[in-house]
Amino acid sequence: MRRIQTIVVGSGISGLTATLLLALNGHETMLIEKAPRIGGSISRFRRKGVPFDVGFHFTGGLEPGGIFRNLLDLLGLFDDIEPIFLPEERTTCFVVEDVNQAYYLPTGVARTVENLKDYFPGDAYAIEQYFHRMQEVCRKTPSLQIENASFAHPQLPEDFVSLQDVLCSLTENQTLRGLLCGYAMCYGVRPSEISFASHSRMCLNFHESLAYIRDGGDALVRAFSERFDRLGVDVRTNTWIERLEGFEDDRAGRLVLNTGEEVTAENCLFTIHPRNILDILPARRLRKAFINRVMDFEPSAGFFNVFATVGPETDSGPELPSITSLFPSSDVDALLDPAYQGLPGLVAIRSVEPPLPDGSRPVHLLELAFPEATAAWNDTRTGKRPPEYMKYREARTSAILDHVRRNFPAYADSLHVVDSASMLTFRDYLNSPDGSAYGIKQKMGQMNLVGRLPVRNLWAAGQSAILPGLIGAMMSAFIVGRAMIGKEAYENFLGGRGLARRAGS
Repeated sequence: MRRIQTIVVGSGISGLTATLLLALNGHETMLIEKAPRIGGSISRFRRKGVPFDVGFHFTGGLEPGGIFRNLLDLLGLFDDIEPIFLPEERTTCFVVEDVNQAYYLPTGVARTVENLKDYFPGDAYAIEQYFHRMQEVCRKTPSLQIENASFAHPQLPEDFVSLQDVLCSLTENQTLRGLLCGYAMCYGVRPSEISFASHSRMCLNFHESLAYIRDGGDALVRAFSERFDRLGVDVRTNTWIERLEGFEDDRAGRLVLNTGEEVTAENCLFTIHPRNILDILPARRLRKAFINRVMDFEPSAGFFNVFATVGPETDSGPELPSITSLFPSSDVDALLDPAYQGLPGLVAIRSVEPPLPDGSRPVHLLELAFPEATAAWNDTRTGKRPPEYMKYREARTSAILDHVRRNFPAYADSLHVVDSASMLTFRDYLNSPDGSAYGIKQKMGQMNLVGRLPVRNLWAAGQSAILPGLIGAMMSAFIVGRAMIGKEAYENFLGGRGLARRAGS
């Protein structure tokens, strides 16, 4: 029976981060992944030779001093990637269709504030207050500071008020409210359900800078893989835990893998969906309250995704911006409600990497979707769907193309579909329970699954743990990793990397 110090389950960005952090701190580590290759939703795939992203399209925090850049620097990975920053002046476009207006927003909080004040001069104070409060929340959140990486942080007043309530207290202008909470599409929870604090922690970095990474998430996966090779990390694909056995003193003694191999581990860190963790843990070892807590987690929104190419660019109409959000209604809370029956919101993300040989570029068309839309086919698997599902897929693809072409008619003839995917596709590809884009909903007052589990040598991290998205998932790996390696070892690691712990923190 093999003995190993730490097993990390799941190779999305949180699993990759935790594995490397532990290995850099001397832990003998094994990384296991159920899929045929590592990377999860940050990896890319190709159709007809065209590269497409599974779930990682753009990011904030790569500017000097940005949180994502600092995380990559600590792991020794930043020099292995090439950020492609979007233009600061016209970074994103929000088309609010119920007022027939396109709003182009820059990056940089100060520029964004001034830009919005130009659009809404009567709401200057509301705009200033909104961004001031966002900045204050993030400044007062120790879990966003790598030096601290702490589970515990003071509960701020903004943790107990919804984003929707803050917006309504600041302005009566529904269009402005929609623009201010537009990045809710990047975590998939209604503004009335999420706290203003959580929204701020997830979205402030999008206002500070936005960038692509050349070769997308594959560049990150390659960088991690190279470090694993150097450090002797045992990486297993097509591998998962079948069951836990040999319990003693509330610790799992043996992990039985699907290969038949039995492994003992000092610690096991799960970075997979909470429901999947619950499937592995023996029910007799868990309290009913814990099981109910996990089962009560709701899925965040997902997307129906059309993978297409667009261009070459023409002079016959407005260019499709790099990141464009089409909001049929300025009421984002309604758009993110599964009961909403109108035209869905949509995000178009056009690649800024060098064009394909024919001059076109990949474009992702992501239409908001919810598990209810495909519930009739939950018992089917990719490649074995019935004709009714294929009709649904064709109808959604056609509707999405029409939606984009109405707003950007110059691309009517140059937008070409390569493939499409529903939430069920993502469910099967990523081995997730429902195919949601951001794990569980991060709702006000909710206790997420993070840190030590009821079985003492088992831990949980991931995008459902602290905050969703790339940075939230990586921060959860640092927070849990710090607890696993110990405070002193973590501080020595930071010091060795040139980052001293803040005095008095």
